[in-house]
Amino acid sequence: MNRSYLVQILVPKETGRGRPVTKNWFDEFLQELTDKFGGATSFVRSPGQGLWRSGDTTERDDVAVVEVMAAKLAPEFWASLRQRLERELAQEEIVIRAQEIISL
Repeated sequence: MNRSYLVQILVPKETGRGRPVTKNWFDEFLQELTDKFGGATSFVRSPGQGLWRSGDTTERDDVAVVEVMAAKLAPEFWASLRQRLERELAQEEIVIRAQEIISL
């Protein structure tokens, strides 16, 4: 059995400063991931809605999911990418998660 990983990046549709993340930014980000991993998929047009508690208030974000399949996990790469995205998008935290895929 071949094992690989599905890596999902939850990207907010707006920066922490309230500005929309542009289509051009998403296109360049997808191209970057495609160049590195051979492909990427984005779910930008049907964003998910994230809700979470922050003290006494409920925060909200519309997020796009960007996925890549990777043969191996490289935690240092993903941590570095997460930090870069947090800076670029003015976010406290960007979620990047992975799950193992077992091809059937």
